[in-house]
Amino acid sequence: MSSDTTLDDDDTFKILIATDIHLGYLEKDAIRGNDSFTTLEEILKCAKTNQVDFILLGGDLFHENKPSRRCLHSCITMLRRYCMGDKPINFNILSDQTVNFNTTQFPWVNYQDENLNISIPVFSIHGNHDDPTGAEGLCALDLISASGLVNHFGHSHSVEKIEISPILMQKGITKLALFGLGSIPDERLYRMFVNNQVTMLRPKEDQDEWFNLFTIHQNRSKHGPTNYIPEQFLDDFIDLVVWGHEHECLIAPTRNEQQLFYVTQPGSSVATSLSPGEAIKKHVGLLRVKGRKMNMQKIPLKTVRQFFIQDVVLADYQDIFTPETPQVTKKMEDLCYAKVTEMLEQAERERLGCPLTPEKPLIRLRVDYSGGFEPFNTSRFSQKFVDRVANLKDVIHFLRHREQREDNKDEVNVDYGKLLKTTAVEGLRVEDLVKQYFEATEQNVQLSLLTEHGMGKAIQEFVDKDEKDAIEELITYQLEKTQLHLQARGVTTEQDIDLEIQRFRDSKKNTTEEENEIKEAINRAKAHRLERGDEPVDIGDLAMESDEDMAPLAAPTRGRGRGARGRGSRGRGRGATASEPKPAGRSRSQKSSTATQSRSIMQAFQAPSQRSTRPGANNSYAEEMTIDDSDEDIPAMKTTRPPPRPASSSSSFTKFSSQSQSQSTKGVAFDDSDDDEDNPFKGPSRSRR
Repeated sequence: MSSDTTLDDDDTFKILIATDIHLGYLEKDAIRGNDSFTTLEEILKCAKTNQVDFILLGGDLFHENKPSRRCLHSCITMLRRYCMGDKPINFNILSDQTVNFNTTQFPWVNYQDENLNISIPVFSIHGNHDDPTGAEGLCALDLISASGLVNHFGHSHSVEKIEISPILMQKGITKLALFGLGSIPDERLYRMFVNNQVTMLRPKEDQDEWFNLFTIHQNRSKHGPTNYIPEQFLDDFIDLVVWGHEHECLIAPTRNEQQLFYVTQPGSSVATSLSPGEAIKKHVGLLRVKGRKMNMQKIPLKTVRQFFIQDVVLADYQDIFTPETPQVTKKMEDLCYAKVTEMLEQAERERLGCPLTPEKPLIRLRVDYSGGFEPFNTSRFSQKFVDRVANLKDVIHFLRHREQREDNKDEVNVDYGKLLKTTAVEGLRVEDLVKQYFEATEQNVQLSLLTEHGMGKAIQEFVDKDEKDAIEELITYQLEKTQLHLQARGVTTEQDIDLEIQRFRDSKKNTTEEENEIKEAINRAKAHRLERGDEPVDIGDLAMESDEDMAPLAAPTRGRGRGARGRGSRGRGRGATASEPKPAGRSRSQKSSTATQSRSIMQAFQAPSQRSTRPGANNSYAEEMTIDDSDEDIPAMKTTRPPPRPASSSSSFTKFSSQSQSQSTKGVAFDDSDDDEDNPFKGPSRSRR
């Protein structure tokens, strides 16, 4: 094939991929206020220059759930300027659009609207920053969608079961199935995947001819036991996953060796935190799909503000100063000044020849002052760099090296004070602490009858609500259930009993049955308390003991009557809903003394310690992270195919529940070579089975 037909022929989809634009971030900041708007305009210009078929956004177009009028006005203005026009649209929508675009009163793709003249369609899912709220379940994307400038898809209305129906597109001989799932609280979506409540629909006919592209906006890295979505949860018939929400730019697709699909993580287009992941150079991706082959070209963003971060450990400079050295503070400041100056000089060198790059970079120096050093005045230090850095208030960040946790090998003499303090620093809940304890102990201390989740819930009831019978009732209830199960199965020998108990316990983990049993046991404990005539204790009204070991469990309290969700809690994927379990220690103080709690917790841990041990640890999975360093732009090619405007037609689908194994042969090839830009589809297809 010639280079012209290879780059821009009638069978090739050209898709510009970006995620986490966070429009409106720090819009009131005098220096950084325009950063997100400038970068969005660059992304739209890039799409127009490369004459893409459509733009795919992976969530968090806006930084706030309720963006300002200036933010909405700027977004609408830029979309109208760059995405409307007479350029023909060269692909068709074959699926039922009333299902694909179910959040609008105009359920059809915007370029097929006779009242609009769209040149570049934009397809977007919502993220956790701009997620739907209120009784109507609307978000800022729905406002832009109603205006006809964006096609909002991937919105699930049900909290019990999710069915993901793809947008079926065809360009020439290439068939593309675009799946999307907007942001859902990670813990809830994790449980839904485990309980097989997530279903992805596929066309019944010619399944092997479709290129399956899935866009998701969730935690990819593990932030807690269930506070992320493992890649193994996704169906293996998918060819490419566009992963939003994670801000580190890992746009070069990496292969998941278990599910045999590729994952691209474009990252954010503006730095919203001064963390190492944000310091990696920002890119967007130009994806080409032809048949079952694909090629990703990463395009560097030139308007992104430079960000440099460096770590300094003061204890490593003992040849220069120690905590006892005279005028040690001045020597520390001189060292930090030299490090910041070095980063500023590097920024100046890299900015040469790039007039679109903002002049003032972001600088962060993380100083570890462990070993007896004392921090100096950061505000006074930062004044030395006025008019040189963009983040003058937080150039220096002092931190101490956290001590390593000791292994809890002695199940009797456990120092729960140390364990609780460390857990509080990491922001874990009581149930996470329980799971952490059993993962750290030896096998002969592992639970065999109860689950870690159930024990954690019972201890949480005891700690938060002074429900003294919760642990005992849970053990009694589970013992009764297990005995009935063993009697029904007719198990008699000791070895068979141990194996059957283990199977019975593992079969209920992370299921609705486990949740119901925990609720039943807690309700029994409450009933026993009411029978005794004990009144429920509002621990939030009681003063906390002054014991040091109590302090870590008492997280900052909220005022009464504020509801389950505090103001300003919309973080990166951390939002909790009213239906989620309330974290321990967030709204109530503690009543009982440390000694009493330690004895009760220890007794609960020791109760099942003599039973058979738990199976091995959970399976882990590894990800291969690679970055393509070629930052070459793609030349613009002009298409001449006339714009077809067919009516949408419905398709028949088959259901594939989450984690199901597809029997079809995988034939998608990813060409990551940048040596021959004129032929991104060169070479035979590599088999993935």
